[in-house]
Amino acid sequence: MDPRILGRLRCPVCGESLAEATAGSTATLRCPRRHSFDIARQGYVNLLAGRAPHAGDSAEMVAARADFLAAGHYDLISAALSAAATEAVGRLRASAARHPEAAPSALCSASTDETVSGPDRSAEVSRAKDTTAEVRVDPPTPDLGAYPLVVDAGAGTGRYLGAVLAALPDAVGLALDVSKPALRRAARAHPRAAATLADTWQRLPLADASTDVLLNVFAPRNGPEFHRVLDPAGALLVVTPDTDHLAELVDALDLLRVDPDKADRVAASLGGHFTLVSSAVHRAELALTRPEVATLVGMGPSAWHTDPAAFTTRLAALPEPVRVTVAVRLDVLRPR
Repeated sequence: MDPRILGRLRCPVCGESLAEATAGSTATLRCPRRHSFDIARQGYVNLLAGRAPHAGDSAEMVAARADFLAAGHYDLISAALSAAATEAVGRLRASAARHPEAAPSALCSASTDETVSGPDRSAEVSRAKDTTAEVRVDPPTPDLGAYPLVVDAGAGTGRYLGAVLAALPDAVGLALDVSKPALRRAARAHPRAAATLADTWQRLPLADASTDVLLNVFAPRNGPEFHRVLDPAGALLVVTPDTDHLAELVDALDLLRVDPDKADRVAASLGGHFTLVSSAVHRAELALTRPEVATLVGMGPSAWHTDPAAFTTRLAALPEPVRVTVAVRLDVLRPR
């Protein structure tokens, strides 16, 4: 794993730092207390402290999302995030130049020595008892402050993270998600990105103040944890659907509606820890084929709630091209 990312990770069991190790042919991350986490052959590492409460998006949903995003239909979101992240990193660097003594802490609390195991042992967590395992000696860790860390909490396929990293050539990225099918793709989203199995509702496997920009796109929000891992001068970028997002499809296909109080609920979940800097709605009109509409519905939460036969009938009745409004809100927030 890229040492610029590894240096910010922390053991989810005890909070200690992690280092790469090998046990036979298996690559792992291991902390000084010998909690060990296998790196899956698909490239991601499981840093859950216990079993995941849910499996996240299915392989079918992830495949649909990958196809839809690859067609460029949500590129306005990537562009908005890239611009906001570039501005945020610029502000952070200016702040660091004015206050060089205010270096972020890289320490996390360490309190437990429990044994934890993953759901299917693809990334086993254990008290390491194999004395033949060797910790690899890496070159000195680079100055992490020179490499902004962008974390995508609920990253899915990692497409948005990849777009932001493309706009920040000296940044590194970390995709966090609870879905293994999503992480298999996110691990390949960008050469400067890594992927970790983690639950947003649990303690994140990151050091305090280790993150410069935190992305949260159509995903759960954990205000206290986001605040803990963000640099005090960093930025939280939250993307949520606006009230008319996909409005043409809601009635026509009997999809889930956007909560009209969504913005208020987002503010309530983060207001105690963050200050809103800016908020903007980004809109576009798509002209989709029926198969593209099916892919769009299949990648989102409505996929769990539609009756397949009824959906197919309703979809067939739509005239092509199907006009669909994309309307998303991007909130930029700073830690209090």
